[in-house]
Amino acid sequence: EPYYSRNIGFIVFPALSFFFCWKQSIKIGKVSLIVIAYSIALIYINSIDRNLKHDTIILACLHLPLFLWTIFGISFVGNEHQVYAKRMAFLRYNGDLIILSILLFLAGVALTIGTLGLFSLIKLDIAKFYVDYIVTFGLASLPIISTYITYTNPQLVHKISPLIARLFSPLVLLTLVCYLVAIAYTKKDPYNDREFLLIFNGLLVGVMVIIVFSIAETSRITQNKMGLLVIFLLSVVTILVNGVALSAILYRISEWGITPNRTAVLGGNAIILIHIILISIKLFETIKNKKSIEIVEQSIAKFLPVYIIWTMVITFLF
Repeated sequence: EPYYSRNIGFIVFPALSFFFCWKQSIKIGKVSLIVIAYSIALIYINSIDRNLKHDTIILACLHLPLFLWTIFGISFVGNEHQVYAKRMAFLRYNGDLIILSILLFLAGVALTIGTLGLFSLIKLDIAKFYVDYIVTFGLASLPIISTYITYTNPQLVHKISPLIARLFSPLVLLTLVCYLVAIAYTKKDPYNDREFLLIFNGLLVGVMVIIVFSIAETSRITQNKMGLLVIFLLSVVTILVNGVALSAILYRISEWGITPNRTAVLGGNAIILIHIILISIKLFETIKNKKSIEIVEQSIAKFLPVYIIWTMVITFLF
């Protein structure tokens, strides 16, 4: 556990970074900076005493993969880090990567079950060998294989991702509304229930990710007013959820004082709230005035550095 909680991000992101550095022929100076950034993060997180269980260490371990993801993003955009369209392409790529990785993972699970079942019929127990030498390497290589397929055969996933975005956006909206009604009905209290508040915040982050990816995928297809309206309503509901979560955190700080966890969640919620309000305004303008969805994309792309800075603050300064 001490090893993987600190190093899981290094199994995924450096390989992906160097794949894009190689494919895009990024200048050696920028590649050197990427290597230095990964090295500093690797040394830093593993220099922390593994016997310590302080909240700030847990926060650092949770946020370090996000910091490594931003380094990977820098390698993806290459020499065009100021181009907003390139940032949105990075978000689309992440959506494609997740979808394809899930499909390959499910195929791997089916293969594993079938293989172990066949060998068990002839009384050979290969479970330990198969897990150690096939499953482990397969899981570690999954992101790079998915990236290679996405990079070399974009037509395979570029049609699936927008379809999933269109199908799931209204379902997520309906689920979120029903969940809020259920919270009111059951009188669940996020102000005094810490575990519920954590789940509530996890829900908020998940919905925010869905909104961002839905907007990124919508721009691939013909602009659909109904689809944009669903995303707009989802963003409005998310603002309400964020408002409840933010007020609950402020209440807990006023009652029991400031802790690293409360400060981290407060800052994260405040950033998400500001961003989702900006996105909602741009979505409303797009729907009302029939403007291009590019103005919504720009509101997403311009705000990404704020998340990067906050992630660095929690990972290194806390």
